[in-house]
Amino acid sequence: MDVAQSVLLATHDEYRISEPPQKTPEQLELEKLRRDYALLAEQKQALEMRVFKGEERRRALMHILSDLNMLNRKLADQRKAMIHILADYEHDRSHLEKQTERLDNSRRALMHILQDSHQSNLRLENSRKAMIHIMSDLKETTAEVQRREQELREKQEQLVQAGKLATLGELTTGVAHELNNPLNNIGLFIGNAIDLIELGLTDTQPDRITHELASAMQQVRKATEIISHLRTFGRAASVSYEPVVLCQVIRSAISLMQEQLRLRQIEVQLNFADEELIIVANAIQLEQVFINLLTNARDALADMPRKIITITYVQNEARVELSFCDTGPGVPSGLEQRIFDPFFTTKEVRAGTGLGLSITYGIIKEHQGTIAIDNHPGEGANFLIQLPLQRVE
Repeated sequence: MDVAQSVLLATHDEYRISEPPQKTPEQLELEKLRRDYALLAEQKQALEMRVFKGEERRRALMHILSDLNMLNRKLADQRKAMIHILADYEHDRSHLEKQTERLDNSRRALMHILQDSHQSNLRLENSRKAMIHIMSDLKETTAEVQRREQELREKQEQLVQAGKLATLGELTTGVAHELNNPLNNIGLFIGNAIDLIELGLTDTQPDRITHELASAMQQVRKATEIISHLRTFGRAASVSYEPVVLCQVIRSAISLMQEQLRLRQIEVQLNFADEELIIVANAIQLEQVFINLLTNARDALADMPRKIITITYVQNEARVELSFCDTGPGVPSGLEQRIFDPFFTTKEVRAGTGLGLSITYGIIKEHQGTIAIDNHPGEGANFLIQLPLQRVE
């Protein structure tokens, strides 16, 4: 029971005990209204109190809800942090598991390595013993190889010498003609001197006799020079390298071939950029190279209407580039790589040994150079040679 009802009952009891005098209906109505008003006022006051308390409870509830909301946010943050912690823990656990696995694999691998190392040591010991035997065999093999190389060099020198002798054999006719001219001239000049002496002109014409004898001596020196050249070219001597004038070596080779080229009406054109160019080489071997190339060109031009051999060289930095070009038919297509093989020839049977270009190739290689052919079938062959100015030891 609330306060308004208590007040109403007390008032009612008071009126009932005192029993005032009878009142008029208007008074009764007024009193009733007053009582109702007082009751409504009490009820209003009670309601205001309840509203006030309800507002306080609402504000308290709002504070409680705000605190709950803050607690929920803190809990959410703590939950996220816990999730991150769990994720990091899971990552660390997985990483640790992998490291443990790798460590275990490494341990097993190390065990295998130790086993393999033991086996390798055993094999190494066996290999060392085998190496000792191999070194012994290698020493014997090296000695054998050196002996074979020496034999090969000797055979090569013999082959070069055989090539020179074969070349001298081919040059015999031309050389004989070259010797015949000075010998005939010597006979003529000596005969003239004898005739003057027999005519008793020794005292009257001594200058004429001296001139005839001097002319004869000049022809003797010419013949001696030809023979000396042949002896030098054909002599078997150790190979030595020294500074030589390149154009002189080429002209010396042409001089031995001059008569054969003249009889075949072959013209030789020389085009030298530097007449005084000096290279370190073996003059006799280079002369043999040039004679072999001239001989090949001579044979190639036998049936050609235009017979020209062009020899040129130019210096290119530390090398000299030579060209031996002819107007012959050239090398048949497809044979360019075989012409330097020993005993290979495109000439008729018994017309060539097949050694000329092979010997030429070997000599050029010994001089640390290269030789190749720039072939144009039907337009002539062009042999290209490169030689260093200085040898590299």
